[in-house]
Amino acid sequence: MRLEEYWGVGPKTRETLVDELGRERAIRAIESGDVRALADAGLARGRATRILRRATGGAGMDLLSTSDARSAYKELLDLAVEHAVTQRAADRIRVLTPLDSRAAMEDRLDDVLAARDAWVGLTEADRAAVLEAYERYDEREGSEHAAVEAAMALLQAGVDSGPFAAIADLERERLADAADALAALDGGRVRAGADDELDRLRDALGAVEDMDANALAVIEDLRSAGVHDAEEFRQSFEDHLLTETDVTIDRVRDAMPTDATDATDFVGGALRTLRSDLTSAVDEREQAVATDLEETLETARDAIDRAVETVDDIALHLSLARFALEYDCTRPVFVDGDAAAVSVVDARNLALAAHDDESVQPVTYALGDHGVTDVPDGVDSVPGEERVAVLTGANSGGKTTLLETLCQVVLLATMGLPVPADRAEVTPVDSLVFHRRHASFNAGVLESTLRSIVPPLSTGGRTLMLVDEFEAITEPGSAADLLHGLVTLSVDREALGVFVTHLADDLEPLPPEARVDGIFAEGLNPDLELLVDYQPRFDTVGRSTPEFIVSRLVANASDRTERDGFETLAEAVGNEVVQRTLADARWTNGE
Repeated sequence: MRLEEYWGVGPKTRETLVDELGRERAIRAIESGDVRALADAGLARGRATRILRRATGGAGMDLLSTSDARSAYKELLDLAVEHAVTQRAADRIRVLTPLDSRAAMEDRLDDVLAARDAWVGLTEADRAAVLEAYERYDEREGSEHAAVEAAMALLQAGVDSGPFAAIADLERERLADAADALAALDGGRVRAGADDELDRLRDALGAVEDMDANALAVIEDLRSAGVHDAEEFRQSFEDHLLTETDVTIDRVRDAMPTDATDATDFVGGALRTLRSDLTSAVDEREQAVATDLEETLETARDAIDRAVETVDDIALHLSLARFALEYDCTRPVFVDGDAAAVSVVDARNLALAAHDDESVQPVTYALGDHGVTDVPDGVDSVPGEERVAVLTGANSGGKTTLLETLCQVVLLATMGLPVPADRAEVTPVDSLVFHRRHASFNAGVLESTLRSIVPPLSTGGRTLMLVDEFEAITEPGSAADLLHGLVTLSVDREALGVFVTHLADDLEPLPPEARVDGIFAEGLNPDLELLVDYQPRFDTVGRSTPEFIVSRLVANASDRTERDGFETLAEAVGNEVVQRTLADARWTNGE
């Protein structure tokens, strides 16, 4: 395959990759999703990630039909990356994409949940040992040596259940030999400490080189010690070499010149010969040691490759397991065949949970052929089996958050990952249309929005529509007509969908296959903050709550003139309601 055939690889990128990696290695890096290799070759990390997502999961990326769907996908990856145990695992998480087969989703879920259960089952000491092993792995930049050392550390820790079971299958003795060999080699050179004889020769060469650089001082020292005739000088110089350089006496004597004209010529000649002799000896010894080490690595190659793969796979699944544990995620149930559903029981929005988990109100919601039979207190009925719903209700009532939560659940499930709900049912879809509220009131925005959200409904396949306040991009009358058309089109194409709007009354009559759900504000608390029950009520139109907002403005007015203005608005929305709201808040406060 030519490099240019991969998405995002043009002539310039191809040239960069070939120059730095070579064609075959570049292709292997792309096929294996190796972000680091592409980044080290000179590609920006973000560009490398985008190329690899398309190369390894192009069909899954096609599911993301809108820019908001792609943004939600990236936000999920960012949250998951925070729990990565290595940089390599973080890179692999960043290139995860929605999967295009139920079997692949189930397989990844099996791996992640097995890792979660295994991690929970470890003692604190074992978990610390695993994280320490991966911390050292990262410090060594994920090299083969780092991977083998991490594998040895995991073997030493004795973790061998679930996804860690692959560690127990590694060849401990062969890996130990490989670890020593990898530690000894550095780019083909033999490191200090790997071989005693090589270290001795290197030390001797270094001492001779130092002596050669100070030959005149050596001669002066010998003369100052009372050495005068040639034979005595020769013997003293020999003793000095043996004492200071750890060179063998035979090598010293072989280096002594026989035709030197004076002491300077004698010392210089001897040192030059010793340098040359020791340099050859060092090179010869290093070559022999390196050959032995490389033979050890060649013998252990399969064991090394398995260790690298095992350590990386465990790191990925452990990272995803830690993410699932952080947000108390569970396995989704897939609904296939003619049935279609998206349902959640006590689902949590991850973006909110990441900031303050205690303040997140879980919600229950369902579309299609779901199995939700219990609803929270205060909700009069279970959701019907309509596949399309119009969601109405209070400002700041969590409607957008519910759309985001459903989007997160569907994305995670189709990526083969646990979801933030006590229970969830998901039908894998071919197109995810997620449209956040965009307050840009012009024809260009309307046209581009329609171009992004209508085609997925028209091209066949299963579509999930999550559309937030479509009316914000055009005038209310036209918005109601267009939104009604979108709801009708979604019903006709048997899509699943939730449409958030304040125009529920203007959409009547909706198709009988669609329902209206509502979220309600319940008043103001003593601090005049809006109290909202974020749990939707089914087959019930929610209402906006301007009287609560105006009540707060009246109460918080800083001067009489400002208060008069807000009281005029209170008359418009119903002054009696405003006054009752304020009285209820004061009564609750004990005033």
